[in-house]
Amino acid sequence: MSGLLSSLDPWAAVAGWSAVTIGFYLVSRQVYRRWPRWWLMPLAVTPALVMLVVLALHETYRDYIGGTGWMIMMLGPATVAFAVPIWEQRALIRSHWPVLALGMVAGSATAIGVSWGMASLLGLDDTLRLSLLPRSISTPFAMEVSADIGGVPDLTAVFVVMTGVLGAALGDLVIAWLPLRSALARGAFLGVGAHGAGTARAHQLGATEGSVAGLVMVLVGLLNVALAPVLAWAVH
Repeated sequence: MSGLLSSLDPWAAVAGWSAVTIGFYLVSRQVYRRWPRWWLMPLAVTPALVMLVVLALHETYRDYIGGTGWMIMMLGPATVAFAVPIWEQRALIRSHWPVLALGMVAGSATAIGVSWGMASLLGLDDTLRLSLLPRSISTPFAMEVSADIGGVPDLTAVFVVMTGVLGAALGDLVIAWLPLRSALARGAFLGVGAHGAGTARAHQLGATEGSVAGLVMVLVGLLNVALAPVLAWAVH
């Protein structure tokens, strides 16, 4: 049975799915601003609401992504725009580059190792395993790395969202447990461990934490994209 929106003119379907996605995001963002709870984060609420609409209208993922593909295309310019915070924080990079570099490498290696180990332990197939590996970097970079190593970029995007939401939710507990006394350490921890969602949480802790988290998030993404061929060779 054909879904309601998929039976419309292609441009009408694009307008419909785009309106649904953007509308849910804007509403969930307003809700989160009023009640800042981790389970109300737009990254968690918007996909859940969209999924309910897809099921209610008897649509498929192919129908939905066909109507919102332009948003995926915008990830390219968004990736280029990440150069701005790096330039703005160049003084911070010069001052702390050894510590930042060590943290980025250690965080990326830990995330990839844990993903690979858990996937192997659970007996997941190669497609799922490769799609899981880049889950701890922001979506534009993660989808690029996933495509390079043989994963499914769309599936990787789902894992990225799940990692970000859980990382932001558990970040406060870990920060309270670990001796992270400096704003640099707290920001780097959230930026490496929970990428975009962690950066949003870091901004709530303080301006310095937010700036560091955003910077580290971008640098980790660039590092993983640069090393994607090496990762692809290692896993194959």
